[in-house]
Amino acid sequence: MSQVVLSARNRQGTGSAQARRMRRGGRIPAVLYGRAGKAISIDLDAQEFANQVKSISESTIVKVDVEGKPYDAFVKDTQRNIVNGSIVHIDFYEVESGTALRARVSIHLKGNPVGVREGGVLESPLHEIEVECLPKDLPERIEVDISGLKANQSFHVRDIPLAEGVRLVSNPDQVVALVKFAKAEAAAPAEAEAAAAAAAAAPGAAPAAAGTGPAAGAPAGEQKA
Repeated sequence: MSQVVLSARNRQGTGSAQARRMRRGGRIPAVLYGRAGKAISIDLDAQEFANQVKSISESTIVKVDVEGKPYDAFVKDTQRNIVNGSIVHIDFYEVESGTALRARVSIHLKGNPVGVREGGVLESPLHEIEVECLPKDLPERIEVDISGLKANQSFHVRDIPLAEGVRLVSNPDQVVALVKFAKAEAAAPAEAEAAAAAAAAAPGAAPAAAGTGPAAGAPAGEQKA
């Protein structure tokens, strides 16, 4: 997949009034944070970013071209208008080639587990893991094949195959996916209901409900009005 390239300009003015004028003109104010702590105020074309943001995740390294000077960076944060959902501000974080970084990478499960086909229920409590690697080795996402997962089996973080140069940071004992066999659990309530119904129908069984009809031990004619 080719790297996303975003064209940006150096932003001269700051402040809320300047930002509003910029948004009305179809631009998004942004800040590019460097690894050395330096921050650059920039702005981008709103339509261009809206078209590209669909293919950008937290672990996607994009190229921000600021008036001819390129920076490799993450989209660290996007702020949106709470009314219409439009993007009103972007924070970028620069990455340095040749320097290891830590990032969270999304997990995508693929395959229909054996246990599910046998009646089990798939649960996937974890959707991303943290890894450490060089920028060039950072995967955009990690695909995990769970088609062989059987009933009452779990797939853990330690079971994820990582590419050479990528080191796991997340807890290796975390569960990525598991298949619970629900048939036995579902059968228990049904058996309990059947047993209760059989007991109620048995000769000499206690009445199903108390407190209805004439009071116990009193003739019907002696009931109070």
